[in-house]
Amino acid sequence: MCCFSGPVKEVADTSIFARASSGGRQFLVYSMRVDADEAMAMILPIPVPVSAADDAVRFINLEEYPEFFEEMRSGYPVPPLTRAQGFAARAALVLAVVEVGSFVASFVPSIADFSRLDERFRLPAEVWDDLPMYRDFGFAVFQFKEGNQKVHPMAFEFPRADPRQLFFPTVHIHDGIVHPAADFDHALFCQRSGGEEVTAWEETAEPAESFMKNVGQAQGIVDPAERCYRKTLRGVFRNKDVVVSA
Repeated sequence: MCCFSGPVKEVADTSIFARASSGGRQFLVYSMRVDADEAMAMILPIPVPVSAADDAVRFINLEEYPEFFEEMRSGYPVPPLTRAQGFAARAALVLAVVEVGSFVASFVPSIADFSRLDERFRLPAEVWDDLPMYRDFGFAVFQFKEGNQKVHPMAFEFPRADPRQLFFPTVHIHDGIVHPAADFDHALFCQRSGGEEVTAWEETAEPAESFMKNVGQAQGIVDPAERCYRKTLRGVFRNKDVVVSA
């Protein structure tokens, strides 16, 4: 789910990378271009175990590796298509805020815990009524300043409720309303580590270390010895998240 706490004029050029990590956890890296008139937050749902602790998510600073996705795309011989415009609570302790490069981030363990977050960066309560599938999810929240910006990749590692699945948050909520279909401008990337089914995805000809020249700066998120897979979503699609199962 690419969901914003306030109105945005444009969201485009979204790239997401996912890979299973140790102990049933998952890495997720997210990048996009966004244009907004006021400061707001992006909210990403993540399928964590029920009652996950406040520190269950580990945020990773990739500020020194802004070319993460550019290098990953270079592993594919066919250039990308032309871009298209896309569009009972715990104790009320304030949630921890983590500085992650040029923005700050928080992990919200449950919908009820949004009451512990700055009111400016919450969604209207009625929005969650239209999203029952997120009842048991946690949420990674990234806060941005106003203006037109291409943010450096946002990365974190989280425990998965189902270690057999790679999760890509792709549901769109850009205007406070959950629409049945949405404009996508997404490139999804992953690496296999547990037999994930990616036969319909584009595979690189070589392992990541052959085309990601600065892969060491990925801090273990990318396995240099494994190939990458890509799925491109551009145009109008059903407004739902993408899950890759083993």
